Amino acid sequence: MDLHHLQPPFIGRTSMEDTQRTSTTPTETTVEQNQRLVFAVNGERFELSTIDPSTTLLQFLRSQTRFKSVKLGCGEGGCGACNVLLSKFDSNLKQVEDYTVSSCLTLLCSLNGCSITTTEGLGSSKDGFHSIHQRFAGFHASQCGFCTPGMCVSLFSALVNAEKTNRPEAPLGVSKLTASEAEKAISGNLCRCTGYRPIADVCKSFTSDVDMEDLGINSFWKKGKSLDAKLQKLPFYDSKQICTYPEFLKNEDNPPLRLKYQNKSWYSPLSMEDLRSLLDSVSAEKDVMVKLVAGNTGMGYYKEVEHYDKFIDLRFIPELSTIKRVRSYLEVGATVTISKLILALKEETNDDSFSEGVMVFKKIASHLEKIASESIRNLASLGGNLVMAQKGFPSDIATVLLAVKSKVTVMTAQEKEFLTLEEFLERPALDSRSVLLSVHVPFLESTKNGYSGKSNAKLVFETYRASPRPLGNALAYLNASFLADVSTCDNGVVINSIQLALGSFGIKHAIRASMVENYLVGKTITFGLMYEALKLIRAAVSPEDGMSHPAYRSSLAVSFLFEFLLPLVDASASNINGCTNETTYNGERTPLLSSAKQVVESSREHYPVGEPIIKSGAAIQASGEAVFVDDIPSPSNCLHGAFIYSTKPLAWVKGIKSKSEKDLHAVVSFRDIPKGGVNIGAKTLFGPEPLFADDLTQCAGQRIAFAVADTQKSADMAADSAIVDYDTKDLEPPILTVEQAVEKSSFFEVPSFLYPSHVGDFSKGMAEADHHIYSAEIKLGSQYYFYMETQTALAVPDEDNCMVVYSSIQVPEFAHSVIAQCLNIPENNVRVITRRVGGGFGGKAIKAMPVAAACALAAHKLRRPVRTYLNRKTDMILAGGRHPMKINYTVGFKSNGKITALHLDILLNAGMAPDISPIMPWNMVGALKKYDWGAFSFDIKVCKTNHSSKSAMRGPGEVQATYIAEAVIEHVAAVLSIDVGSVRETNFHTFDSLRLFYGNDSAGESLEYTLPTIWDKLMKSSNFDHRVEMVKKFNESNRWRKKGLSRVPILHEVSLRATPGRVSILRDGSIVVEVGGIELGQGLWTKVKQMAAYCLSAVRCDGADGLLEKIRVIQADTLSMVQGGFTAGSTTSEASCEAVRLCCKVLVERLMALKEKLQEQTGSVNWDFLILQANFQSVNLSASSYFVPEFSSMRYINYGAAVTEVEINLLTGETKILQSDIIYDCGKSMNPAVDLGQIEGAFVQGIGFFMLEEYLTNSDGLVIVDGTWTYKIPTIDTIPNQLNVEILNSGHHKKRVLSSKASGEPPLLLAVSVHCATRSAIKEARNQLRCWKGSDDDGSDSSFNLDVPATMPVVKTLCGLDNVEFYLQSLLSKQ
Repeated sequence: MDLHHLQPPFIGRTSMEDTQRTSTTPTETTVEQNQRLVFAVNGERFELSTIDPSTTLLQFLRSQTRFKSVKLGCGEGGCGACNVLLSKFDSNLKQVEDYTVSSCLTLLCSLNGCSITTTEGLGSSKDGFHSIHQRFAGFHASQCGFCTPGMCVSLFSALVNAEKTNRPEAPLGVSKLTASEAEKAISGNLCRCTGYRPIADVCKSFTSDVDMEDLGINSFWKKGKSLDAKLQKLPFYDSKQICTYPEFLKNEDNPPLRLKYQNKSWYSPLSMEDLRSLLDSVSAEKDVMVKLVAGNTGMGYYKEVEHYDKFIDLRFIPELSTIKRVRSYLEVGATVTISKLILALKEETNDDSFSEGVMVFKKIASHLEKIASESIRNLASLGGNLVMAQKGFPSDIATVLLAVKSKVTVMTAQEKEFLTLEEFLERPALDSRSVLLSVHVPFLESTKNGYSGKSNAKLVFETYRASPRPLGNALAYLNASFLADVSTCDNGVVINSIQLALGSFGIKHAIRASMVENYLVGKTITFGLMYEALKLIRAAVSPEDGMSHPAYRSSLAVSFLFEFLLPLVDASASNINGCTNETTYNGERTPLLSSAKQVVESSREHYPVGEPIIKSGAAIQASGEAVFVDDIPSPSNCLHGAFIYSTKPLAWVKGIKSKSEKDLHAVVSFRDIPKGGVNIGAKTLFGPEPLFADDLTQCAGQRIAFAVADTQKSADMAADSAIVDYDTKDLEPPILTVEQAVEKSSFFEVPSFLYPSHVGDFSKGMAEADHHIYSAEIKLGSQYYFYMETQTALAVPDEDNCMVVYSSIQVPEFAHSVIAQCLNIPENNVRVITRRVGGGFGGKAIKAMPVAAACALAAHKLRRPVRTYLNRKTDMILAGGRHPMKINYTVGFKSNGKITALHLDILLNAGMAPDISPIMPWNMVGALKKYDWGAFSFDIKVCKTNHSSKSAMRGPGEVQATYIAEAVIEHVAAVLSIDVGSVRETNFHTFDSLRLFYGNDSAGESLEYTLPTIWDKLMKSSNFDHRVEMVKKFNESNRWRKKGLSRVPILHEVSLRATPGRVSILRDGSIVVEVGGIELGQGLWTKVKQMAAYCLSAVRCDGADGLLEKIRVIQADTLSMVQGGFTAGSTTSEASCEAVRLCCKVLVERLMALKEKLQEQTGSVNWDFLILQANFQSVNLSASSYFVPEFSSMRYINYGAAVTEVEINLLTGETKILQSDIIYDCGKSMNPAVDLGQIEGAFVQGIGFFMLEEYLTNSDGLVIVDGTWTYKIPTIDTIPNQLNVEILNSGHHKKRVLSSKASGEPPLLLAVSVHCATRSAIKEARNQLRCWKGSDDDGSDSSFNLDVPATMPVVKTLCGLDNVEFYLQSLLSKQ
């Protein structure tokens, strides 16, 4: 069965009859004409008379239409992959509103009269791509492509709304959008591949204020072109090209009063009377679950699994949906969205008496813009947020509004109540008959009573939040809002009144710090008063037990109050304006990204190899036409599965029951494996891993069973509600730490041929040393892949006991073998097809096998197609991720920093199954050899524990080893109190030591050792010495911000593997290429196409220069291309290219004789004629190959270096990456644009590992960070403000494929420079703290350990959780 057999039917105008045929039950009667849902998708009318009210827009689009560009990335509104443009017609204003929404949270029934635009609605390959699609392709801004459609929609929404502003008309082809707005348009969208820089360039290319010189490498112009030439080359943008709201909808804006589906109903009351009546009638019914609906974004946080019977949409009740301005307050209806509230707060007023109130409103608006993402703010309602806050949601809005004395109106069963927000939050959660109606936000002005009557009274207002992402889309560790009425007197500034609101720190809801307020009121601000107030507020912020980082959160309260009060000390009325002191930190960055340099060299020696051509398939990825596994239309009678997993680390499984058995067909477990089949879910060279736990589960997160139901939603609910009966009788305690594994000698064996050799004599090296460090300890945690497409597969039973499986996998060949073993069928009965993968990073290798095998087993048992698409939580729990480890090192070194001996004891936590873990010692030692350690010895144990098995993740072992090496270097420098850069250089390899450590084959020739050249070149290009001085001056003059600068080298050894290929020329001269490698977004298909075009051009026909456009690389098929192997280790692209070169060499030989013969007859021969004649003369136009690298040249070393400058905030622990400069040796790059994308993307993923991503488990080893709320990958606001990359063209490497070198994994290691720079900045902060403490020590604590990841709490803790108090003590001691 081929993928093309499963193309979707065309869905045009869906009629009521069509919908009733497919959606209603025979017992349902036709509803009245006006009880229908009418909306449009990409200009096509849809009319539904019956729909399950719990259906989201995403579910409908993906299951009932052909529009599959909307992707499920998280189901929480936290990734942007499902973004669509929602357009509504305002019949009063006679205008269309356009805004992005998260379709995974938007309920379909809420869309009556609305128009939805997805990226397919902008353009296509058939009708012509939109300029957005073309620019995403041309700026090389799409790699795996899974996130790209959502990015396109976010940008399109920003462009549409910019045109509605009153700004001057932009030049033809340019938008009114500003560069800052363009960057922020995608701040809520996640991308794991690109590193964001090229995406930002796409967005800014549309703006009116961008300098075209600032835009990065692209396919539209070469360097040196004039501005006009560049504009003309850009695909033309026509702001009027797309109509977002069709005329036929303008009469359909009246909501259906009731939509019914089986026993569920959706109501849209139009007045308060209707609502009261409805609530009264519902309350009279027994066991009825009611959901009040506004934006439904709460579903993304609470993950509701309850079956609601009644849905009541509150948005059409005027009192709840409007904003009223009166003189003393703003009355905001409860269903008003956060975005509309922001707009209302920003509106100017001409009334000067409210100038302070306007200032307060603008600052509230600015704070609200940092909440969630724009697509969530456009949906989420003010009332919904406050109701969630009452239940315990860590709301910023509640905190901010609490400080300005807001009030709320609540309708209960008996009456309306007018409460302060504080009273509302302290009440129990609203019952089903109570509704929050509105919020009163007062206009504020300085008081005229109490300590009033003073003409110089001023309001000072500030809001604060400390979160992992500056632009939002992340919950705060602590949020705060402070309002003070102050006036000046002879002695200083007096606080007349003050409100201090704090929230999000681990208590049920935001609170007022009343004791601190009472202490401050009526007093003149002094440093002494401030010191006492800070002690009080630290005590007031006391997180509940179980909350992470409690001391850090308390210290933030101190920092925020200090930042608020500091400008008031010794201030006069003229400068009391609420602005922060210049010594404190302004967290906003405008713009997010400054211009960056990309230095690449293209080569025409092997044209088109060496050219930065557009990535294959980039445009169709942007337009949503690229088909991923879950986009394949479901075959007839298709079922859906979801995994039930263990929550215990070691226990007997006695039974499984599911609370939700709706549409449940089977719960498949190891007992369903056919006779003779094997309970196998994955396998490697080192052994198998079971598909399901048998009677004994061996880790939390182990697969126990597979719930199969009619829909993915039903399967997920069945799995989620499953109750597993465990028993731990007669079992030993589980092994949950590497120390316990050592105690019980629980290890996986490492084959002797994979265990590396020591270098030199460690004892002798230690004896030569002047100084020693003994048994220093490091611990490193795990990291989750966070591919945007979660694990997915579709299994379709075929004739003659065969099974066709579509899998998003990096190793189809191994999945093929596993499925055959599991089902006890011959391998020629199995076919695994993989077209593209939506991000892999190693996680779609071994870990994708059991997903495909489970679908195949269920399909085999039920004789029906079965598919699955793991929800993000399940994926994160099952993934395993990067290997955690514990490291102890002993090192000897000379007084000049030259290391003479290093010994490492490393304990790797491999989990319950070997996976690829036995290869880890080899990988780690390869990266650890980056420096000449003199003598180097190690003892690396691969520990078997009761954790989920860990697997390969981009740079497996190498990234941890690079960190270990740098930690040793930093420690040595700290002990000697010398510059760490000089220690690095002192321990650089000579070419002789390189050969000693790596061997002659890997080291290659002396000219290939380019690291010294890179190191010197980077020092100049990054202006390193000058920046060292500038950083020093900055740190001397800034108290609460410190900068750090670091320059780090990398060496990364890679190995080529055997790879197959096939090239076939069709009758019309077009060419089809098959390779074993899988397209993951790394540009493998692109390089393969370039290689095929170059090699076939050797025929030298007329028209051969256009061969590139004739080539198509097709999906991997395990029955067509056997021995496909692993797509991993960074070298699959070059190995696939070499396999294609071998094929083309055969074809050229076959064609040359015919071509010469034809030339003699006709004089010239073009390609198409040659191929036609070859067919007539029965020339074999298909050639296969199997590239097997020579042992002596299969391994080689990659070199690179990075300089990174960071700035840390000593009050919050936030780290800003100001600039990173990278030089990386790609040999002769096959495609500089593709390699540049790999370098930037890998580097940013490394930033995630070193700075942001915490993959935490509970005490049983069960993953507890299970979604976008708790796991934070880098976003556009956390990457370097300036990222400069140079690809070094290091010339000829005769043993490499056309002299090229790998780029997929090695650059990730360069991100350690960010961590080292952060450490440098912290060192400065600690030196300052010692001065404040009055310490007279010699700075010996400079050898502190900076954890990975260096998150805000980690950085702040090392800078001093009490640094503010010590600062004030130092000031007070001098008075």
